[in-house]
Amino acid sequence: MPTHPPTTVLRPEDGDPRWNWQRALPAPGHSGVDFETRVDFRRLRDYRLHRAQAALRTSDCSALLLFDVNNIRYVSATKIGEWERDKYCRFALLVADREPIVWDFGSAAVHHRLYCDWLDPSNCRAGVLGMRGTIPPSFGLMKAHAEEIMALLRDAGVAAGKVGVDVCETAMHFALQEAGLHIADGQQIILDAREIKNIDEIALLNQAAAMVDGVYHMIWEELKPGVRESDIVARANAMLYAMGSDDVEAINAISGERCNPHPHNFTDRLIRPGDQAFFDVLQAFNGYRTCYYRTFNVGRASAAQHDAYRRCRDWLDQAIALIRPGVGTDQVAAVWPAAGDFGFPDERAAFGLQFGHGLGLALHERPIISRLVSLDHPMEIRTGMVFALETYCPATDGFSAARIEEEVVVTDTGCRVITHFPAEELPIANAY
Repeated sequence: MPTHPPTTVLRPEDGDPRWNWQRALPAPGHSGVDFETRVDFRRLRDYRLHRAQAALRTSDCSALLLFDVNNIRYVSATKIGEWERDKYCRFALLVADREPIVWDFGSAAVHHRLYCDWLDPSNCRAGVLGMRGTIPPSFGLMKAHAEEIMALLRDAGVAAGKVGVDVCETAMHFALQEAGLHIADGQQIILDAREIKNIDEIALLNQAAAMVDGVYHMIWEELKPGVRESDIVARANAMLYAMGSDDVEAINAISGERCNPHPHNFTDRLIRPGDQAFFDVLQAFNGYRTCYYRTFNVGRASAAQHDAYRRCRDWLDQAIALIRPGVGTDQVAAVWPAAGDFGFPDERAAFGLQFGHGLGLALHERPIISRLVSLDHPMEIRTGMVFALETYCPATDGFSAARIEEEVVVTDTGCRVITHFPAEELPIANAY
C-alpha cells in the first residue's frame, strides 16, 4: 500500500471558496486589479507558513533551520534575486509557535523591514556565512551565527530538541554542532509541507504554464532549417522575460542526431529538414515553476519518428489516466516501460526519462514517480498535488526520439492538465 508521512493537516480547500473543481482553473495574468479577485498573496503567505508550522509540530524536531532558498521563500515569502540560489548566504529559523527569523544578505534585511509588512521587523536580520567557502570558516562568521541561533533556541525553550536542517555548507554544519545543536534531517519535514498546493499556488503554476504555451507556438513558427538550437533558446528566454518570468532556469533544445541519447542541454547545432527536435522550458512566475516538454518535426517526419511519438504519447496518456486521489505512485510507474524495453541497461541509467515529479517553488518536489523508486516505495497521490509527467521514446532509426511532458493538478476525482500546447499528435513545424 502507498505510504505517506503523517502531516495531512489543512487541505487547500479549507476556508477557500474558490476551490471549485467544477470551474476552470485560473490563469489570472500578471497584475493585480480591483475588479477581480486574483492571486491573494497574503492568503498564500499565510497558507505556506501554516503548512510549514504544522509539519514541524507533527515531526520529532523542535525547530527548522533553512538554507535552501525555496524553503526560505516558502516560510517567509522573501526573495532577493536568482543569483542567491547557489550561494548558501541566506538562512531562516522557524519554531512552530513563532514567526520566522530571516538572515539576509546585507541591505536586503533593511529592505525587508521596509517592504515585508508580514514579517516582524526585528526578525529581519543581516547575516552572511561562507558563500560556498569563499569566506573561510576561520573568519568566525559561521561560529558567531551558530551561537546566535543556539541562543534563540534557548530563548524559545527548544534548545534541547532536534533542529531540522535542510542543506548547508559542511563547515556551517560543523559550527552548528559545536554550538550544541542536535541536527536532524529537516528537508523531509519541509517537503512534506510543500506537497499540497492551495488555489493561489495552483493559479501561479497555471499562469506559468500559460506563458510556456505561448513560447511553444513561437517555436512551432520559428523551427526551420538554418536556425540553431541556441537561437530558439535565446528567443524563448526573451519572450519569457517579456511576459513576466522571474527566472528562466533552463531551456533544453535537442535536435536531430542529438535526440538519442538525451543530453539535457542545448548547443549551436543547425536545425535541418526532417529533424525530430524536443524542448523543455523550465521557468518561474512569482517563483512557481514549469517543466514542460514538447517534440516537433521540422518540415516532414519519417515513419520511425511518427512511431516513436505515438508510443511516447501512449505511455504518457496511460499515466495521466491513472492520476486521482488514493492512487499509488507505484501504479503509475508500473504502466511505463522497463529500462530494458527502450534500450537502457537498468533503471538507474534510464532515470528521469519515464518520470514524474512535483512542481512548486522548486523544479523537483513530491511526489517523485519512477520505476527506480516508486515500485518499492510508493506514495499516495492526493488532492492539491501538482506535478509533471514526462515520457521518452527513442526511434528505431537509432538517433531520433520523442519527449513529451504534461503538468497536472490533482482534483478531488481525477486530474486537470494545465499544459495546453497541442501534443496529441506529432506537430510538424513549417511542413513541406
